[in-house]
Amino acid sequence: MNRLIIGNLELCNLPELGIFELEVRVDTGAKTSSLHVDNIRKFRKKGKLYVEFDLHPDIYNVEQAVKCSAPVVDCRKIKSSNGESEQRYVIQTIFGIGDQTWPIEITLTNRQEMSYLMLLGREGMGDRVYVDPSRAFTLVEASQQSDQGKE
Repeated sequence: MNRLIIGNLELCNLPELGIFELEVRVDTGAKTSSLHVDNIRKFRKKGKLYVEFDLHPDIYNVEQAVKCSAPVVDCRKIKSSNGESEQRYVIQTIFGIGDQTWPIEITLTNRQEMSYLMLLGREGMGDRVYVDPSRAFTLVEASQQSDQGKE
């Protein structure tokens, strides 16, 4: 398998949630991936637990919101970077970066105080990527370079 080389920041897609080109902070120190959402509401559909939530894909335009829903795969106690623990819903969705996609689990939380709406942790990376922490947007750069070669 060819592993992608990614930087500490990249653009990702969450196509099942209707989210594209979302800035994601790549964090090898974090075990789980997390996503900033608000207005979480749980409901049942055909006996299965789901969550509905608002996601704000543009950090510079917080009025823009995308209403999403997904089945709950777990509810876990997660310790955040500030040392506090909280119960979080966990969903599974398709994660896309560069030209690759794969399923990942994401915890839903309020990351309002954080600079980035999504954090990609080790479990979400699996054995699919190498991280170069000195770089950012490596896949965007590679795409632009290959586009320039076509001119």
